[in-house]
Amino acid sequence: MMQQKQSLILRSGVVALALCTLATAARAADKSFIDNFNTVTTVSSTVPSNGDVNPYGVARVPTTKGSLVAGRFLISNFNDSGNFQGTGTTIVQIAADGTFSLFAQIDPTKVNCPGGVGLTTALVALRSGFVIVGSLPTANKGTEFTGAGCLIVLDSNGKVVETISGHHLNGPWDMTAVDGGFLAALFVTNVLNGNVADAGGSIVNHGTVVRLLLAISDGHAPVLFDSTVIASGFPERTDPNALIIGPTGVAFDDDTGNLYVADSLNNRIAAIPNALFRFRSAGIGFTVTQGGKLNDPLGLALAPNHHILTANGDDGNIVETNPFTGKQVAAKLVDNSGSPPGSGALFGLIAVSDGVLFVDDASNTFNLLN
Repeated sequence: MMQQKQSLILRSGVVALALCTLATAARAADKSFIDNFNTVTTVSSTVPSNGDVNPYGVARVPTTKGSLVAGRFLISNFNDSGNFQGTGTTIVQIAADGTFSLFAQIDPTKVNCPGGVGLTTALVALRSGFVIVGSLPTANKGTEFTGAGCLIVLDSNGKVVETISGHHLNGPWDMTAVDGGFLAALFVTNVLNGNVADAGGSIVNHGTVVRLLLAISDGHAPVLFDSTVIASGFPERTDPNALIIGPTGVAFDDDTGNLYVADSLNNRIAAIPNALFRFRSAGIGFTVTQGGKLNDPLGLALAPNHHILTANGDDGNIVETNPFTGKQVAAKLVDNSGSPPGSGALFGLIAVSDGVLFVDDASNTFNLLN
């Protein structure tokens, strides 16, 4: 009886969340969004006073609360001042006019996160004022994985109030949220499953996407009440330059109910159908598009026209795909530094009405394509 009651509560919660967030939209046409923009401008440096570098995650602040200002952007740093991966501890807040402030600096010794702190691309800001960031920590100058990591929950003033570990989390690498206010669903990609850390760079097909359901009430930290693996079997491997490569960017499309995933090693965009409602894994989902202009897709976001934008890890391009047809309708070079050009520069990105904002690891800047 108790199990039946819990199941009903869970299903009712998911339905309520879906009703709060599902919207209708016309099926996207092939007309490009990013082809409207041709100029890249630097909004701000992403480097705080402690010298953290390698900006990864980007999240837009939805509500003014505490030190958070609606419309500004949070950015997480993956490396410390020595440029060692998986050791960054800071989140900065940047406005469209370049106004810069430190939102949080997390003390690894005071956070109960398996292995320590190394802030990843997994970053969301909720309407309630809570900010949640993923951690995939390392040691020995960024060469050794130290644990499964966690999700770190901060209040609107940047204070850590909770950590979420276990519950199918293992190397949280990127994340998106469907935020219903009193209830939120987090979709988290994970890249440390299987024996990937011991496989010597060989591919291990154990990457996952986990859906976490959180109950949120005023004055209290979010409460996790369900964790479900909704996708599995994605390829992942260690890499001497990128640390780890596996399923990365995620975006939920409220028009279709699909969760789109950047399947980096397969050079494809996957779709997980019925992502809010499913209670078992969809495997690696179905393919929206593969190959073509994609070149190690990492960051992923939806444009206002419901097209998928992906940031290539290997050539500095943002690629736009119509998810309804699978056609790659545009590619725009936004970083041509390094050798080869743009390699390792792009991760998190977010589309706004007048362009695309993105982090650039090569220059440690927050930039706008407009």
